[in-house]
Amino acid sequence: MTLHLHPLTLAGYLAAVLTTVSFVPQLIRVWRLRSARDISLTMFTVFSLGVFLWLVYGISLHSIPIILANGLTLALSLTILILKLRFDRLH
Repeated sequence: MTLHLHPLTLAGYLAAVLTTVSFVPQLIRVWRLRSARDISLTMFTVFSLGVFLWLVYGISLHSIPIILANGLTLALSLTILILKLRFDRLH
């Protein structure tokens, strides 16, 4: 069985992977440095809320790509937020 994806569908999947994975280097950097001083708390809070709403939207549509991409992105974003709050308190 061969899987044929429309080019726009493939572009959507690739965009979801790239935007989700883009948070991994930041998370690793925060973890290694034990500092998130340069990260905006307001930006990550607003971003996380936006991603949460995308997740709700994806769930309402039963769209697996939207659910997976935004679920993972939300987890990464919230992890960075939690580390920022923890590490900023220590300094």
